[in-house]
Amino acid sequence: MFSGIVEEAATVTGAIKQDGNIRLTVKCSFTNELKIDQSVAHNGVCLTVVEIRPDGTYDVVAISETIDRSNLGDLKPGSLVNLERSMIMNGRLDGHIVQGHVDCTATCTDIQDADGSRYYKFEYRADPAMAAQGYCTVEKGSVCVNGVSLTVCDSEPASFRVAIIPYTAEHTNFCQIEVGSRVNLEFDIIGKYIARMLPKN
Repeated sequence: MFSGIVEEAATVTGAIKQDGNIRLTVKCSFTNELKIDQSVAHNGVCLTVVEIRPDGTYDVVAISETIDRSNLGDLKPGSLVNLERSMIMNGRLDGHIVQGHVDCTATCTDIQDADGSRYYKFEYRADPAMAAQGYCTVEKGSVCVNGVSLTVCDSEPASFRVAIIPYTAEHTNFCQIEVGSRVNLEFDIIGKYIARMLPKN
């Protein structure tokens, strides 16, 4: 379980296809604190550490289903990937409850300056059946974009906007997102449970 508070925008140093999987090599400042089998969210996707090296890099493997649902297949050497280690249960929940299970991808369709901050608009494929199960956004609700816990504004059936302050842009891979970029979305798990419990007509 995660909170959507990114610890570091780390650099991908390798991305090797192995059959239907992708093995990513990542260099970050806390590699020496990681352990084999530890869960780390990469752009919001929970992956298991499978190798750690003395040079400050480590490897994770994404299977084909994960690649199909996420933007991990777009990563290449030099890409920044948002990292978060699993949440410590006796700490503050500064973001929101994030599972590390990406629901779908979205495309950035607009970026607007707003007095030093920026508004990013994202569009995704609208599916009424999935929306009825809570796979949607609500105004002022939470959404996880590339592993970043954010507040929704201008919520529509197939799009929404988020406001990104300079600090978030500097410390996550939002600094590399531009119009046309593909991002990972995880909708709020609480909304999914509420939708599931509601009576269906």
